[in-house]
Amino acid sequence: MPLFRQAILAAAMLATTLSLTARAEEIGSVDTAFQLIGPNHKVVVEAFDDPAVQGIACYVSRAKAGGISGAVGIAKDPSRFSVACRQVGPIRFNGPIKRQEEVFREGASFIFKHVRVVRIVDPKRNALTYLTYSDKLIDGSPDNAITAVPVLDQTIPLK
Repeated sequence: MPLFRQAILAAAMLATTLSLTARAEEIGSVDTAFQLIGPNHKVVVEAFDDPAVQGIACYVSRAKAGGISGAVGIAKDPSRFSVACRQVGPIRFNGPIKRQEEVFREGASFIFKHVRVVRIVDPKRNALTYLTYSDKLIDGSPDNAITAVPVLDQTIPLK
């Protein structure tokens, strides 16, 4: 398949997936390296709410490349990130949830690399775990981070 067709297919899949996952808002950042031209390299902290579980908010920190390529949106961000999800209000489920489901996805390069957060239900411990990792069109990174939120006052409804 020609590279142009792959790019169009990847963009279409991204658009479809983005409509099904949470949107993050940047809540802060710190510069990590000065760049003479373009923005500095930085670590960004973003927050999003679990789209299927009210009362759960997740915070993702990740490195963002600066410089000229970062300014025009073609930089390949490093695969270094962290996630922390917490109960921020009463937990309410919008209905039964899947045992494993992607809840967040954001581009980390022009088209071919993404930061993902997947919710995995641990029914034995009645907890929601959230795993963050990155993927690329060809190969991903083994770098990952995980957090868990116990659900204490109700049973998690599974599909």
